[in-house]
Amino acid sequence: MAAYSPAQRRTLDAALELFAEHGVGGTSLAMIADAVGVTKAAVYHQFSTKEAILLAVIDVQTQPLVAALDAAEAAGATADARRALLGALVDTVVGNRRALSTLQSDPVLLRLLGEHDPSRRFWARFYSVLLGHDLDDRARVRAAVLSAAIGSVAHPFAIEVDNDVVRAELLALTEPLLAD
Repeated sequence: MAAYSPAQRRTLDAALELFAEHGVGGTSLAMIADAVGVTKAAVYHQFSTKEAILLAVIDVQTQPLVAALDAAEAAGATADARRALLGALVDTVVGNRRALSTLQSDPVLLRLLGEHDPSRRFWARFYSVLLGHDLDDRARVRAAVLSAAIGSVAHPFAIEVDNDVVRAELLALTEPLLAD
């Protein structure tokens, strides 16, 4: 993760809130600047584009997952390490599920993640540890099911359910999908 200054962190926090409320495409640099209480030029000084802001937001939000993935790989991707990695994913998603409700279908975000090589490599590593190093067809289907289950935490039917309940149920549903 890049080191972000306190001013950059305020910008990223404001951007995440606005992206969650308006979507990435519906959020302008001027809106971000207004939310932080600075000029648009000040935001440009910190980040050259909205895409750079979005990538930095992703960087910050995925840091717990990066640390958990590194730990799981260091442990040799044991069953306990895979469960801990899944727990980190569930914790991250449950903790951000209101933002996820908008962002999981945001076309700008989905395009960027699909084109951003570091993100693609990260998620390939992540699912390789969770589901086994050979991501064969069976593992790819499990990855799709796991992703759908994880994304469901933002479903309108469950959005008001207590986070602890969501976490427990999500772990119970997804742990059987992990590699043996």
